[in-house]
Order: sequence, then structure tokens, then C-alpha cells
Amino acid sequence: MGKKKHKVGILGLGPVGMILAVQFREAGCDVAVCDIIQEKLNLIRTDGIKLEGKIIRSARFDRIYSSVNDLLQSDVDIVIFSVKANHDALVVKQIGTSSDKDLNIVIAQNGIGSEKIFTAVFDESQILRLVVNFAGNLKTPNCVNVTFFNPPNYAASVNDTRLESAQWIAGALNSVAMETHCVNSSVIRDKVWEKAILNCGLSALCAVTKLTMKEAMTFPETLELVRQAVKEGAEVAVAGGVKLKDNFLDFAMNYLGNAGHHYPSLAVDLMNKSETEIEFINQKIVEYGRKYNIRTDVNLSLTNLVKAISYKNSL
Repeated sequence: MGKKKHKVGILGLGPVGMILAVQFREAGCDVAVCDIIQEKLNLIRTDGIKLEGKIIRSARFDRIYSSVNDLLQSDVDIVIFSVKANHDALVVKQIGTSSDKDLNIVIAQNGIGSEKIFTAVFDESQILRLVVNFAGNLKTPNCVNVTFFNPPNYAASVNDTRLESAQWIAGALNSVAMETHCVNSSVIRDKVWEKAILNCGLSALCAVTKLTMKEAMTFPETLELVRQAVKEGAEVAVAGGVKLKDNFLDFAMNYLGNAGHHYPSLAVDLMNKSETEIEFINQKIVEYGRKYNIRTDVNLSLTNLVKAISYKNSL
């Protein structure tokens, strides 16, 4: 991890945030956690956070916050934002003005373009992205069933000014067998897009059909939609200069074909009548498709269906 001892704050204790909190704690880091759900925080105070499934670990935390500003004003110097991307604007509004502290702001979220929201209160040179290739679902508010880890993860400064911080993050995760590569800003952009394209294939589709990922990849009619959504995403990405793997469409369909009998987080959110990240996934592909004059009919349909259901849920 290097000689410098960073103090890590985790904002947002969904499955990804709790997995990261436990793993950084296991790596020997001083970790503070923050969320707005009091039931979750109370359980973490008494029982800590537990991981089950693909990763079996647990950790306790002394510093637990319910306010983002309290976390930022503590002695942490790396803050990992693992809230859903659709909550970023609210978080930034709560922060209000840029902190005087020289914080490393790490965005560990799905979706395209979320780092731009944070430049309202932080300098771009402070921002890093962490593309995680693991996920899970909540068994209880303080227990995550880790459903998969497909290494590696990727860490980078978005403008290459914080290489040492990205290296430290990668080193900490590597030390606990979570393979993580430190890359440059160009590569992290490619990896952000790659993951968004993979998510665009199943997340919204499972949300509107209520099929699990395995079911959607098994049923021929939905499989055709998955393939077309991914194809559209790849065409838009390449038009924007993103470098994807050779034979990316085949890679993506094989990757998604290994999905299990569970729901992606966007589907869970929609079924729970919560706001979704659709505007950072399928909708971004639609927006960039219009910019490059590329048709994105399936992504447009999925975006609009999710938005229509969200509207109905809000009534």
C-alpha cells in the first residue's frame, strides 16, 4: 500500500459500500462509515458489517456518521462515494461549498459522467474513479451476500494528477485479495463505459420485466433485446473514442450469460419504488447516440419504460 497511512471514509452503505468498508478495514486501514439510514447505523454500531457468499469477512467500526459534512470534516483524507449516482446531486447540495481540505474524492458508482457533478464542490484534480467488478445484495441492513467478484477492479485519477492515491487504493485492495489495477485516465474512461454498457444490457430490462438476470439471458426474446442494447452501447462508445475489447459484443454476451438468478440493483430499486440510476446508464447511451447520430432504439425504449414506471410509482 505504500508508506503513507491514509484514513478512509465510505459514504453510502449499500452492498458496494459495505464490501469496500470491510475490505479496507481488513487491509489495516482506519475506516469511517456514513449513511442516512439510522437502523443500519445502529446495527453497525452493535454488530459491525458482515460479508457472506463469495467473500466471508466481518469488521467493526468506531467512527460512524449520519452526515456527509461530519464525515468530510473528520480526519479522513480519502472519501469513497458509493451512493447511487442518482443521489449525487443531493449529496453535492448538502456539501454546499468546496471543502478547504485536500481530500481525495473517489467515485465508486455505476454510470457515465457522474464525476462531473462533483466538480461543483471539488476540484477535478481531487477526483478519482474506482470501477468495481463485484456486487452483492443485502441479507440484513448490515449484512451483504456477495454474489460475484470478476477481477480486476480499476482505480485512477480522472486527470492523472493523483497517481499516488490511485496506487495506494489499488495496493490496499490487492493486499486483501481484491485484485485492483491502477490505470490512467484514458483507461478508466474505457472501463467506466465498458461497465455501463454491460449494465445497459440487463439492468433496465430486468427492471421492467421483473425477470432475473439468468431468466433474461435464457428467454430468446429478451436475449435479443440484451444483445441489441449492448450493440448500441458499444457503437456509441466507439464513436466517442472509447477503446473496447476486441470482439466486445461476444465478450459481453458471454459475460452476461454467466449472470445468476438475482436482480440487478436498478431492478431492485424500481421494484421497491425507489429512484433509479437510469439517467446514468441507458439514458447516457441515448444522449451520446444523438450526439453521434447513432440510433439507440432499444436503450431509448428501456429508458422511457423505466421512467414511466417510476412516474407511476411516485403517484
